[in-house]
Amino acid sequence: MDLIYGLITGVLFGIFLQKGRVLRYDKQIAALRLQDMTIVKFMLSHVAVAMVGVYLLYDLGLVKLSLKPTILGGVIIGGLLFGLGWGLLGYCPGTSLGALGEGRWDSVWGILGMLVGAGLYAEAYPYLEKTVLTWGNYGKITIPQILGVNHWLIIVPFLLGTVFLFRWLEKRGL
Repeated sequence: MDLIYGLITGVLFGIFLQKGRVLRYDKQIAALRLQDMTIVKFMLSHVAVAMVGVYLLYDLGLVKLSLKPTILGGVIIGGLLFGLGWGLLGYCPGTSLGALGEGRWDSVWGILGMLVGAGLYAEAYPYLEKTVLTWGNYGKITIPQILGVNHWLIIVPFLLGTVFLFRWLEKRGL
């Protein structure tokens, strides 16, 4: 059943990506050049909605959190590789699949790169597990845990900051 939920949410996310016109190469590049914040607003909207939804379900006892450990070595190196690939191609992994669905064949290069990268990661995993994936391993932590506060004391200011950021970006035509 979890796979069906994943498929449904994946299809819905793809529809939102397409309707938000964030699958377009020009939108991707403009976001990376800080000229068009449509993608930033799109992603922050999803983070805000998911943050409220997940913690509301958690507080109601309907879900349990499955945290991944915070490992700075993997996050920093992975983030740099992700950003480099995004900047070179003009698509991130999710948008490259959506762009292919819209018939943009240039995104196939990104999908192939993603598959090759996943294969290389799998092959290198035994080495990475003993090196990079031990650098800065802070375990399964959250910001509320670090600060010792209820998660809503983080969520509400985040939502207010997001609304303020959106208004500021809209005033500047971004």
